[in-house]
Amino acid sequence: MKGQTQATRHSTLFVLIVAFFVAALLISNIIAVKPVMLGGLILPAASLIFPITYILGDVLTEVYGYARARQAIWIGFGCNLFAAIAILVGQYLPAVDGWPGQAAYESILGAQPRILLASFLAFLVGEFVNSYILARMKIWTNGRHLWSRTIGSTIIGQGLDTTIFITIAFYGIWDNAMIFTVILSQWLFKTAYEALATPLTYAVVGFLKRREGEDAFDRHTRFNPFALSE
Repeated sequence: MKGQTQATRHSTLFVLIVAFFVAALLISNIIAVKPVMLGGLILPAASLIFPITYILGDVLTEVYGYARARQAIWIGFGCNLFAAIAILVGQYLPAVDGWPGQAAYESILGAQPRILLASFLAFLVGEFVNSYILARMKIWTNGRHLWSRTIGSTIIGQGLDTTIFITIAFYGIWDNAMIFTVILSQWLFKTAYEALATPLTYAVVGFLKRREGEDAFDRHTRFNPFALSE
């Protein structure tokens, strides 16, 4: 039994989901610099990709439990921090004489410390709250009504994520009315995104539960986000 548990803990499917979780996070941070127009809303291009991290976070928590979702969140945070440092180092390394791309590099990949702080803090708070609420709701609903858990946890998690990021990044730069409008529009978009993805979430969760033989209930889990064990 112990050997089977260890094998499941590091299953290929689990690793694959975590890999996509990290990839979605990193891609979101790279493409966030471009504003796009979607349905009359002005949103960062990352709005098309970043909600996937919440969908995958829901899948990890629902199938494998909060403790393993916590591992994925910290892995994502670590990879994001490493990417930010690598990009910063690349920015300040001396370029070859005549290379015309320095300004473009700084414009697209460079980020102010305030933006990075906002991004890192919003990610941690939003993802951990999302995972915690889903895990708790699974116990309250006795595993029924998955849609209520995925959407309910997203409403709170994405709300906190968006509010923290926009407020820290742009308070004092934008007026309060603009900050409120942007927070509200992004929050509604991300929540609608999750709701529309519900059929796909059901399909992925069902497949994983059958293949992995797991359906975690976090009745005895330590919900401390900094805990090293379950």
